[in-house]
Amino acid sequence: MSNIQLGVGDTAPDFELPNDEGGTTKLSDYSRVLVYFYPKANTPGCTKEACDFRDSLGQLNELGIDVVGISPDKPEKLAEFKKDHDLNFPLLSDVDKKVMEAYGAFGEKNNYGKKVQGVIRSTFIVNNGAIAMAQYNVKATGHVARVVRDLPDLES
Repeated sequence: MSNIQLGVGDTAPDFELPNDEGGTTKLSDYSRVLVYFYPKANTPGCTKEACDFRDSLGQLNELGIDVVGISPDKPEKLAEFKKDHDLNFPLLSDVDKKVMEAYGAFGEKNNYGKKVQGVIRSTFIVNNGAIAMAQYNVKATGHVARVVRDLPDLES
């Protein structure tokens, strides 16, 4: 089974997911948002990536971009992750992985040379409902700096 991949100009798959505060968050809550998918809260790579987004949120907000992280973790685990690392953006729970599948962020991937099914670390910028940037199989370390460097013109 091949993974779908979204590209610039595609309509971003809509979602409404439980968040770390006990409510729900929808894609339509944002006009311009960076949505990133990560495998598991409180693991080394995911923690490094989340803290990088935390530390860069001011810079992204100045560019008019909000940040949302999505993983298959339950909301309670996300709340713990957020508290443990003082994260300053919403974390959403996609336990059934339907949103991840819609974005092409769940599927077959290489893990230490073996093909496995899992979360594909991916980042998207959604601008008024359309994909403005899509990055798959990103590395956690230094990722946010690369995103900021490669930001598309979002004036539209």
